[in-house]
Amino acid sequence: MGRLPLTPTRTPPTTAPDPDISAVQKRTLTVLLASQVLSGVGLAAGVTVAGLLAGQMLHNTSLSGLPIALLTAGSAVAAVVIGRVSQRLGRRPGLAAGYLTGALGGAGVVVAATLGSPALLFVSLFLYGAGTTSNLQARYAGADLAAPHQRARATSTVIVATTAGGIAGPLLATPAGHLATALRLPELTGLFLLSTAAFTLAALTLLIWLRPDPLLLARTLPADSAEGAPADSPARPGPGLLAGVVVLVLSQLVMVAVMTMTPIHMHAHGFGTAASGLVIALHTGSMYLPSPLAGRLVDRFGATAMSVVTAGTLLAAGGVAALAPGHSFTLITLGLVLLGVGWSFGLVTGTAIVTNSTPLATRAKVQGLVDVAIAVAGAIGGLTSGIVVAFAGYPILAMLCGVLAFAAAPAAIVAARKSSTHTPGTPAATTRRPSAPGG
Repeated sequence: MGRLPLTPTRTPPTTAPDPDISAVQKRTLTVLLASQVLSGVGLAAGVTVAGLLAGQMLHNTSLSGLPIALLTAGSAVAAVVIGRVSQRLGRRPGLAAGYLTGALGGAGVVVAATLGSPALLFVSLFLYGAGTTSNLQARYAGADLAAPHQRARATSTVIVATTAGGIAGPLLATPAGHLATALRLPELTGLFLLSTAAFTLAALTLLIWLRPDPLLLARTLPADSAEGAPADSPARPGPGLLAGVVVLVLSQLVMVAVMTMTPIHMHAHGFGTAASGLVIALHTGSMYLPSPLAGRLVDRFGATAMSVVTAGTLLAAGGVAALAPGHSFTLITLGLVLLGVGWSFGLVTGTAIVTNSTPLATRAKVQGLVDVAIAVAGAIGGLTSGIVVAFAGYPILAMLCGVLAFAAAPAAIVAARKSSTHTPGTPAATTRRPSAPGG
């Protein structure tokens, strides 16, 4: 009896095939866009009515700036926590936890105002700052799966989505106030009710649909040339990291300092609240709307070149604001629009540098610490701007800020020369991670 020929048998695969990275990135950006629109609405209360509510509860308008200080402090602490949670568990739980904490803070503000409790108000505003941090850190999630030469564009896409919510939020102040009154709550808590709902929906959007987690998936992919090391290598931040931090910190400090004092400067020269409000609205729009342009420019010409452009734009903004006559609405507006554009360029450029200079093994944690520095810079800018104006005047403040911002240019150039890796837009940084079969 002859032996039967042996035929090889196929072993069924034990693991699922890798996802199409391009498709996952598109889905990731779509989910982040939705959460950013919602969280942008959530940001409105802190900016629009927090100071008014604190002044009303404390019967002291001199303390109306305290809520922004508490929000800034809360956002700084939350940046560290969210960064560490994201590092260990992924972007989805880290960002969602920040939004839920912000929602808890918003609800606490409503309760505090209803009970007339300043202590609870302060604690709640501190917690509310976590929502603003998640909104800012979401830009990093947009870059986790992007090719090195497309990271800045991915980052800018996430940033610009905040515009819709940021504009819609203040416009809803009146109807939200009517809702609060109908619920027999203080009128100024209306926007915080809205923010609580918006932050909660943003968290649920991420928890349900941000799958697979972009950061966790990125760690499973082959290393790209921009990182220069495998994903599981020890943390070795590149020399460009410091330049990225300088660009981000100086952009934030200068923007907050000049923006904070512009309404006061305008009121001192006879402008009403409507005029200063319009200038700040145009400034806010110029902070976010140019983000896609900034992303394309960074990916096309490199972060070093855009650091110089950022510094030059902020210097021009400071110069225009300093030289504008106090009665010139047009020139003051131009200075604030340039200030917003310069900040937008700086945020996208600095984020690209930080991302490309930090290995995946420690990227989220480092990014959280960078955002702490940004929050501290904003607090310093807000606190010192009033002192400078009191002793030297608004024109001196604007010019000093412009000159200070220009320090970002040489810092970026020196870091680029020391760096052994290429910045985005250079040939070495245009290598795409291979997508899975069929992708």
